[in-house]
Amino acid sequence: MDYELRNLLGRLNDKKMMGLVNLATSIGFYLLCFFLLLLTQPVCSQDGFVSLQCCAPSNTTDPSTNISWNSDVNLFSGIGKCQEISAPVVTNTGYIWARIFSQGPGNKWCYNLTTTNNQNYLIRGTFLDGLSINPSIDTIFNILFGATSIGQVNSSDNTSVVEGIFRATNHYIDFCLVGENGSPYISKLELRPFDDFLYPELDSSYVLKVVSRVDVGNTKKVFRYPYDRSDRIWATSTSLSKSTITISNTSISVIGANASVPVQVLQTALTDKRQLQFIQDDLEVGSKSYLIFLYFLELEGSVKKGERVFDIYVNGEKKYEHFDVLGGGTISNYKKAALNASSENGILNVTLVGVPHRLGPICNAYEILQVHTRSEGTVQQDVDVVMEIRDELIASNPQNEVLLSWAGDPCLPLPWQGLGCEPRNSSAAINSLDLSSWNLQGSLPPHITELANLKELNLSFNHFTGIFLSFPESSMLTSMDVRNNELTGSVTESFSSLPYLTQLYYGCNFQVSNRLPPGLLNRSNLTTDFGNCVGRVSSPSMHQIIIGIVTGGSILFAVAASFIFVGIYKQRLMARGILDQLQNLNTKNQIFSLPSSNEFSLASRSIQAFTLECIKTATRNYKTLLGEGGFGSVYHGTLSDGQEVAVKVRSATSTQGSSEFDNELKLLSSIRHENLVPLLGYCCESHQMILVYHFMSNGSLHDHLNGEAAEQKILDWPTRLSIALGAARGLAYLHTFSDCNIVHGDVKSSNILLDHNMCAKLADFGFSECAPQNRDEGSYLEVRGTAGYVDPEFYSTQHFSAKIDIFSFGVVLLEILTGQEPLNIQQPHKEWSLVEWAKSFIMDSRIEEIVDPAIKSGYHAEAMWKVVEVALACTESHSEYRPCMIDVVRELEDALIIERNASENMTSTDSLGGSYHFPIKKNMIISPPLTPTEPLLLSQAFTSLQP
Repeated sequence: MDYELRNLLGRLNDKKMMGLVNLATSIGFYLLCFFLLLLTQPVCSQDGFVSLQCCAPSNTTDPSTNISWNSDVNLFSGIGKCQEISAPVVTNTGYIWARIFSQGPGNKWCYNLTTTNNQNYLIRGTFLDGLSINPSIDTIFNILFGATSIGQVNSSDNTSVVEGIFRATNHYIDFCLVGENGSPYISKLELRPFDDFLYPELDSSYVLKVVSRVDVGNTKKVFRYPYDRSDRIWATSTSLSKSTITISNTSISVIGANASVPVQVLQTALTDKRQLQFIQDDLEVGSKSYLIFLYFLELEGSVKKGERVFDIYVNGEKKYEHFDVLGGGTISNYKKAALNASSENGILNVTLVGVPHRLGPICNAYEILQVHTRSEGTVQQDVDVVMEIRDELIASNPQNEVLLSWAGDPCLPLPWQGLGCEPRNSSAAINSLDLSSWNLQGSLPPHITELANLKELNLSFNHFTGIFLSFPESSMLTSMDVRNNELTGSVTESFSSLPYLTQLYYGCNFQVSNRLPPGLLNRSNLTTDFGNCVGRVSSPSMHQIIIGIVTGGSILFAVAASFIFVGIYKQRLMARGILDQLQNLNTKNQIFSLPSSNEFSLASRSIQAFTLECIKTATRNYKTLLGEGGFGSVYHGTLSDGQEVAVKVRSATSTQGSSEFDNELKLLSSIRHENLVPLLGYCCESHQMILVYHFMSNGSLHDHLNGEAAEQKILDWPTRLSIALGAARGLAYLHTFSDCNIVHGDVKSSNILLDHNMCAKLADFGFSECAPQNRDEGSYLEVRGTAGYVDPEFYSTQHFSAKIDIFSFGVVLLEILTGQEPLNIQQPHKEWSLVEWAKSFIMDSRIEEIVDPAIKSGYHAEAMWKVVEVALACTESHSEYRPCMIDVVRELEDALIIERNASENMTSTDSLGGSYHFPIKKNMIISPPLTPTEPLLLSQAFTSLQP
């Protein structure tokens, strides 16, 4: 207002010699402009708009729309990288920057946007067309609204926009990118509130994905804000048939109706004497539901009620009969038709068919929206609490990358690293928190005690300070481990009232009293560890003295030990050409960092060099044998800090030697994943080769299917499915790691180990190698692996690739399904191979005859058939027909979701015990019959591998 008045006074001073008439005219003109400005301001308001340009150097205003754009730099400080993309990649986004996040299956990166509860919103992400950080692979990632998957971006599809409509159920919404392959990226993100009358069909149980929004008849200009107050983008019409007529009337207005579409969009239309047809043929294949909105405005003023009448069909089904554009009880020239539709084949055909003796159909605009059932996600109370915990931890550990990655829904689609979740009705709940050895600082987050479903808490081996937490009586806590921190005080009386508590570890906290509350002293089922802490004392002064002595002595010892170790190890490795791997060997208190080979191109990790005496002490002179394998025997042990370990000792008669030892050592010292067995250290002394791992208390998958564990407790179907998914995720990580696709080389059920939570972890990497990039470089003189799991094509061609792991994993899936061994030469010759035996039943849809009797009637049919199809695809004779592990993970995730959703309402008809069958999918790729020049039959390969 001040600006307008100053302008006005300035102009009056410049024209003071003008006549009174001209002066009055000028005043009237400027006052009119000023009031018009005030009147138009609310109409063009951007209240509630969120407009983010990723990696933008500064905030800007778009001159064509007057939309104010902000940079997202403050939201993702230090996370992801910014990249400027030049033509020809950028085709229609109008913006040349992208934020690129770290790659990896399951990695989730989220924008947290503020919303108002029960308000309707449009949210739109824009992605640079055809962008792929690595041109040799397709970048694929999923888009989530909270925990609801809404769409997928694939760099090969030139996907540029993913847009959805939802009703807010909270004060925020998370827009998340979940990686599948390559590095997720985003260019722009927009959030727009809108009025309820635009989509009265919308409720909080659904999310609508925008498939298409078309301004029919318009081929010149795209309309969006400020024409559309909610900033919906109305695309121009591109495909017209020869008989279609384009009509327009730029002077017509909407009469007697509250139009939800801008009048500028409605002022153009298509018409035809017989019919109009709109075909959307790029939809997802499968059973999907859609909402279709057709918008009509009669553009010819001479048309009367009853003259513009037509029928409306979708995929041949009549939805409206004798639809009259000008019909209804009120005088109006605008009308909207809302249609429900579904599609199996990915095609929607909307047809408007004229009625005889009437004017042909007309259409001004239409929208197609895909309906997604909204996922409830994690229990809201758990979400609120864990967000508080995250903020408390980040405040003291601002550079911790794992904490910074905690975004979006804590449990779905995958739990945050360190969290464990369990199904809770149609939602999920947090039942474990494991932050062990994360090098965290600060006080124990007090909000931990508010996690109502928390059962297991492990905060050991950090630097937490403060006093012990106090848990409410309603707590479900069963175990807590806070060893090796810097806590003070004593165990509080609140622990006495925890009915499920069986483990309480709090040793190695100098200033914590060893006195337990009276209520805990007489608990026979409670295990504690106070006092089991070697080398730590309670007196601060004495502690400092001892630390000084130990540190000085350790440095001298480490230097001497390193020279001795390097000298011996150089001699052992010289002949194998890997001496260069140890040139930069670092020492620190007997902790050695082994650089990986150039072959793997991996980042090295620190692992501990154990002495032989330490190994003997830990295993009590190899007292408890856990099992035996091709490398040697595995023994149970306990380190001085109380940690349980599995110690693998090479046998003198083993056919596997130093090459397998070195291979596993360099690989596991370079990678880490929750579904790979962690390597703690090694020993190479007195001609002994020993590897030390975390102890997996539940043994192997093979034990639970065909070993002693199977006799003690039946492994139910949901647990089997969860184990299969965990193993698949571990393989997917190996196959997509960095620039090197690591092949495990010996996937089998005995190499899938299970921790105390029955979480699957791959083990035994002696045969693991990088897959050759050139097929001609991948031939081997001998086939390695285990009989029954070896890919027959590998046996025939000796070509080493990730597909051999996929075949072996398919065999493991069949083991899980049937409970049978992969190779049984006690059976008739045709039944030696589990794969060939099972396929004969599967192809006849008779899987009820091969399912493990121990789990019959304990599974959901659809989930079972999905796993069967995955197993069938993985064991295809020809490797090119097998899926990649990313696809296998996705299918198993879907199967587990189906199983969990159905488990609480399982009925007799949900099993395969009766006539309830699922046929093999028609689009399933089945390999052609083998010819004499093609790979051997499975039975032939297994005969040759027979021990």
